[in-house]
Amino acid sequence: MEKNITSHSFVINRKARRMANGHNSFLIFFTGLSGSGKSTIANALEEKLYRSNVKTYILDGDNIRLGINRGLTFSPEDRSENNRRIGEISKLFIDAGMLVLAAFVAPYKKDRELIKTTVGKDNYIEVFVNTSIEECERRDVKGLYKKARLGEIKNMTGVSAPYESPINPDVEVTHHDTVKESVEMIYEKIKLKLEIINNE
Repeated sequence: MEKNITSHSFVINRKARRMANGHNSFLIFFTGLSGSGKSTIANALEEKLYRSNVKTYILDGDNIRLGINRGLTFSPEDRSENNRRIGEISKLFIDAGMLVLAAFVAPYKKDRELIKTTVGKDNYIEVFVNTSIEECERRDVKGLYKKARLGEIKNMTGVSAPYESPINPDVEVTHHDTVKESVEMIYEKIKLKLEIINNE
């Protein structure tokens, strides 16, 4: 069946949409343990960008699993499929000329690399929210760590499933940084990348 599928080209393309929005489009991918602060930092960064008239959209792990990825488990195979879909969705938003902020545990290096390949390495900024497992368990904002320690949750990243830390993230923030400090570090990294360069 795949041989009968044809990719269509349209008059209004990525470059035109970027020009209309007045800024570049790419993916900022937040990775880290559950409770590390990924969504909180992504939300604060989006607020800052919104005030600068940057067109944004946040893809959040829990929200995505309530919709398009509903039904996927937390097995290694389903985690990889979850992240594969995130890469494809992010690519669509980038084509739409928007800045995508994606907050996902994404524990496996190979899955993050696939996302980078899907959107293109020039459209991928990796932010490692490097909060220690001890701090994440102390926060335990969703009560997941307590359930995992009691054996009520299987495949809990950091407890009964591995997390492969990024080796060379574009930005690394920790729980010692405030949300505001984290946002500023990320913004400093991306502010020039937001500018449109007519080289497409």
